[in-house]
Amino acid sequence: MTEGRPSIDLNADVGESLGPWPMGEDERLIRLVSSVNIACGFHAGDPATIQRTVALAVAAGASVGAHPGYPDLVGFGRRDLAMSAEDLEAAIVYQVGAVAAFARSAGVELHHVKAHGALYNRAAEDSTVAETIARAVRRCSPDLVLIGLAGSALLDAGRHAGLAVGSEAFPDRAYEPDGSLRSRRLPDSVLTDSALIAERAVAMARDGVVVAVDGSTLRIAADTLCLHGDTPGAAAHAAAVRAALDAAGIGIAPLGR
Repeated sequence: MTEGRPSIDLNADVGESLGPWPMGEDERLIRLVSSVNIACGFHAGDPATIQRTVALAVAAGASVGAHPGYPDLVGFGRRDLAMSAEDLEAAIVYQVGAVAAFARSAGVELHHVKAHGALYNRAAEDSTVAETIARAVRRCSPDLVLIGLAGSALLDAGRHAGLAVGSEAFPDRAYEPDGSLRSRRLPDSVLTDSALIAERAVAMARDGVVVAVDGSTLRIAADTLCLHGDTPGAAAHAAAVRAALDAAGIGIAPLGR
């Protein structure tokens, strides 16, 4: 609750710059959200970027989360990789541990973990991958919140592992009729109209629904809404979402606060 109103978390995937190559509008975007998911260096990001992004989040009062992905810098973590459970678990512990160390050095504790890209989508339906991620997150800390797609296998695995979980929805992504996210290989998978994104955010937060690509209406239970920091105009989208939620009487607050 925020100021006596119902509230929802608004998160963004950030920290995806690499060396001298910038990506996203992190300085503007982070001030507009309540939680951030920081790339851990495997699909994007690097140590200096992690450190800088954590500092921006702390200054903005946003919850700090780790955003581990497949080791795939060339593909931005959006290609599915064949990894053994042992290798994947170790890779996630490694990535989460890196962001947690930077967070602690900045005076805050890591709050949550959200898998990135192809790993996130794989974990939504593959129980073995989901269980591997949940096990890795619990090894890092049983107090971490595991974020996953609403209705996904990853949330079930997190609960089974004894973790708090956060159900996530995406106002800036298209949905298939089965509740999965539309593949980025297909047209119109990423929404770019701020007004439409804001309208969908309100429908998700207030009404618990989203309209799929075939026009059907899906029920969706969301604890947190995500905006992708690499999408052009992400900060403008976030501003529009905040304004629309406020007009609908919905506050914005980090999970668990």
